[in-house]
Amino acid sequence: MLTRRTFVTESLLASAAAAAAARTVFAAPVFGPVQEGADPVRVAVLGVRGRGRGHIAGFNRSPDARVVAICDPDEGVIAQAQRAVPDARYERDLRRIMDDDSIDAVSIATPNHWHSLAAIWALDAGKHVYVEKPVSQSLEDGRALVAAARRSGRVIQSGMQSRSHAATRDALAFVREGGIGALRSVNGLCYKRRQSIGKVAAPTAPPATLDFDLWTGPAALGDVWRTNLHYDWHWVWNTGNGDIGNQGVHQMDIARWGAGIDGFPRRVRSFGGRLGYDDDGETPNSQVVAFDCDEAPPIVFEVRGLVSPSYRGANTGVVFHGERGYVVSSSYNHVPVYDHDGVETRAFDGGSEQDHYQNFLDAVKAGDPARVNADAQVGHVSAGWCHLANLSHRLGSERALASDLDTVGGLAGEEAVARMRLHLVENALPADLSITLGAELEVDAVRGRVVGPLAEAAAALDHRAPRAGFELPLG
Repeated sequence: MLTRRTFVTESLLASAAAAAAARTVFAAPVFGPVQEGADPVRVAVLGVRGRGRGHIAGFNRSPDARVVAICDPDEGVIAQAQRAVPDARYERDLRRIMDDDSIDAVSIATPNHWHSLAAIWALDAGKHVYVEKPVSQSLEDGRALVAAARRSGRVIQSGMQSRSHAATRDALAFVREGGIGALRSVNGLCYKRRQSIGKVAAPTAPPATLDFDLWTGPAALGDVWRTNLHYDWHWVWNTGNGDIGNQGVHQMDIARWGAGIDGFPRRVRSFGGRLGYDDDGETPNSQVVAFDCDEAPPIVFEVRGLVSPSYRGANTGVVFHGERGYVVSSSYNHVPVYDHDGVETRAFDGGSEQDHYQNFLDAVKAGDPARVNADAQVGHVSAGWCHLANLSHRLGSERALASDLDTVGGLAGEEAVARMRLHLVENALPADLSITLGAELEVDAVRGRVVGPLAEAAAALDHRAPRAGFELPLG
């Protein structure tokens, strides 16, 4: 096993208040729990262009829920959702949903920058919350959300769906209980091909059907410098978190869960960049991040947005390496175990995404926030690992990639270097291209705050300037 400092240094160098002045602060009404056998939980779905339609389908499948309202600031994207729930009313402004005491729960599938504030408003209005991953766009957002969940006493489920899949739950319990012997290392993977988002010469106009001020909400209001307003918000810092905080947060959650880490890492360092195209995106599409967690095994996370071969048969997944074999978690409902020769020795099966919705509804009907499988704290910590990785990247410096790849140290570093080299070759990228070597961040593993020499710089970058009407309650 590598020492903490050796792993962080060698592996990375080697491997490549009020709710708002303009609106009323909601005091939680005194509502009783929705009792077993009572009427279905009345749900409003916020954000229905893409992921929100999955939320509608999930709640529609359960006799314990009824979608009574949908909400989106863009009237041009609501047609499919309206067909799925023709009796549900449509609201453009989510504040109308918060003001409606007939709604029991809100399900949030907005862009990332709205996740925490929408959830906090709902909790403070006495509603239960299902909120998609990442539950926050920053560490500050996440802390405010956890505080709101605690003071409200309401049920909140974060969209870490693997937490409710029997196969993943059983497989990770097997790992934590020594099923493959002592863990040696953990590799998180987000190998997901992404196309360039293009480059514009001038700002683009938002769709005429969109209330852009409301869509922007707590983010900074400004010009749109990209062709596609929707979805490509993932790849700019004002509204997104890159793929490590988009797809990768699922695998980050599984990695720390399987390794038995409830809190934050002690040190973090990122290595990567936006490679292979020159476009309006800002977030890395190729990134290697090392997390030091004291006595826990080293965790290395890799993002690949260009063409990349799989690792141990996984493209998006987590590989747990132990003394007696390895476990590949690339599907939530089927998790195989292998010996060191690559022979499958057993597998864990079972579960579906529907189980996550039902787990939320069961907790709501029981009036018991502790019954959910992925509460606000779970969502905050897993998203926080991604935020720390991005803070390291953004506080880093540019340098030639080849010089850092030539120094190899540590097993995890060697494997990550080999995959980075192959990634460059597969995509015909020059070996001397410029890449960002992130800053090494020291972290308070309990509080999830950057400490040490870069504490002030990290806090300033993590903080979002409040916008009138959309201030984040920090208490």
